[in-house]
Amino acid sequence: MNSRNTSPVSLTRDSEASSETIPSTSGYTTPEPLEDDETRVQNICFVGAGYVGGPTAAVVAYQNPNIQVSVVDKNSERIESWKSRHLPIHEPGLEDVVRIARDGIASRTHSSGSDERSMSQRSPNLIFSTDVEKCISEADIVFIAVNTPTKEYGTGAGSATNLAALESAAVTIAQFARAGAVIVEKSTVPCGTARTIQDIFAVHRPNDKFEVLSNPEFLAEGSAIRDLLCPDRILIGSSRSPSGFAAAAKLQSIYSWIDKSKILTVNTWSAELAKVVANAMLAQRISSINTISAICDKTGAEIDQVAAAIGSDSRLGSKFLKAGIGFGGSCFKKDILALTYLANSLHLPEVADYWMAVLAVNDFQKTRFLDKIVSKLNGALYGKKITVLGYTFKQNTNDTRESPAIEVIQKLAEERPSEIAVFDPGCTALEIRHSIDAFVSPAQFQNLHTYDNVYDACSGSSAILILTPWEQFKSSKLKLDSQDINLTSPTVSSIDASIPDPALARSPVPTKPAYSPTIYGELKTVSPLVEPPECPPDCQRCQTPAAAAVRPDSTLDWEKIAAGMRDPKWLFDGRNIVDSKWMATLGFRVENVGNNGHSFVR
Repeated sequence: MNSRNTSPVSLTRDSEASSETIPSTSGYTTPEPLEDDETRVQNICFVGAGYVGGPTAAVVAYQNPNIQVSVVDKNSERIESWKSRHLPIHEPGLEDVVRIARDGIASRTHSSGSDERSMSQRSPNLIFSTDVEKCISEADIVFIAVNTPTKEYGTGAGSATNLAALESAAVTIAQFARAGAVIVEKSTVPCGTARTIQDIFAVHRPNDKFEVLSNPEFLAEGSAIRDLLCPDRILIGSSRSPSGFAAAAKLQSIYSWIDKSKILTVNTWSAELAKVVANAMLAQRISSINTISAICDKTGAEIDQVAAAIGSDSRLGSKFLKAGIGFGGSCFKKDILALTYLANSLHLPEVADYWMAVLAVNDFQKTRFLDKIVSKLNGALYGKKITVLGYTFKQNTNDTRESPAIEVIQKLAEERPSEIAVFDPGCTALEIRHSIDAFVSPAQFQNLHTYDNVYDACSGSSAILILTPWEQFKSSKLKLDSQDINLTSPTVSSIDASIPDPALARSPVPTKPAYSPTIYGELKTVSPLVEPPECPPDCQRCQTPAAAAVRPDSTLDWEKIAAGMRDPKWLFDGRNIVDSKWMATLGFRVENVGNNGHSFVR
């Protein structure tokens, strides 16, 4: 990685103060590094085996072969999945990282040109367990990585953050953690939550000293492993006291593969707020370009041309300027709601209204898209099959939480088409079915079917809707700029060759690898991995067909799809990922977002 500085960027004040005091922005110094014996970490525990805890723990274990890392969760089914051949999360590169850290690597000889070296075996150092008490009690650092959804009842319902799971985790940790363990917030939390955790420890362990740090994750699902290996920054929030500095230094020691110039140390409140604001700003950018797409639909302007023009401005940049049907996922909406709740609680209604407008535009964009579908199909979907391509909220993940597809399908069902067919290469038909049943019951609409084969899903369809920008859905003629991570997630193949590979290392400080990571988000290892444990004979996942009907590195055969559709063949591209003019030569009538309202036809 590029090294721009030899010391961390620090925002800690010279004078000591309570962690509850919000500092000014001047007079910051870097805390003195501690001696090795003070920062040495031998055992880490992650509480929560979800989308944050699992991948983060896997990469930390992968990069620190001499540290024992455990992931605990009360959900035994999830833990068993992490221990099996079938991980509960689809993420490029995740399986390789988990298998190396969880199962280890046997000894082997590696050749690199004329250089032949014998590599010692790597022992497993990552475990998944439901033995919460044991794993917490052995840890030097305990990460809290539990779900913090929007509150659905009581005061603040619909906007405040539900901290029930976090509070429960904090109580459990306070009961079993060894004295002096460092407690780290990894979950996204409201500003001031660290103080709440400190209060819990003061009640349950009044005679022991614990430091609570904020170390928020900045992962994008679909590129989480790359983001963990090559983060833009590591943010560590601590109290501005000697013990706070010492805890921050201990936490920093486990990020040895990260350039120190990318490790930012701030006060705890700043770290907590920065995470929420980061997501809000990204969502704001998407809504901003989507408002312009609405103007383009009413004029002769082309949204992609407008986005390219403004994205070339170095002050703006090109990322998150891809117009579409709006953002989804568990983070953006939740964090904007939390920010508006904070603003209202501070008697800042204008600030709250500003951020609520971001969500209003997101809803408006989905409504515009649905209105266009109904209008182009002559106001009548009855008797017509509609195919939805893409159910996850974004590509390269199996996460369907807050997916725009959910609302689109709900509204389509109200129009009573003959069938709604749904396919997603990241999920099996059964997984999609289970998710949809929570929003559209068979009693509401019986003709909703999910498919494991994309061509079956499209056969006999009157209209196809692209709702997720999976690589497979792009037309072969389209040339895309992969710099826009709102559309295409970067893969591990784009990582700098200097990324350390602890699979080849003999110490906690990894050395430069003998090869570069390659191929579609997976880490290429120099020898076969240790075989994972066998599944039981009745394993349902083994009996379920693979989700993707096309390989991740291939595209759909759109000519085959066109041949099986009913005329006129409508294609509503909600992510602007197909070459509309080329698709028109196949007989499609293409409608996308921000294309001045004119369909591309032959």
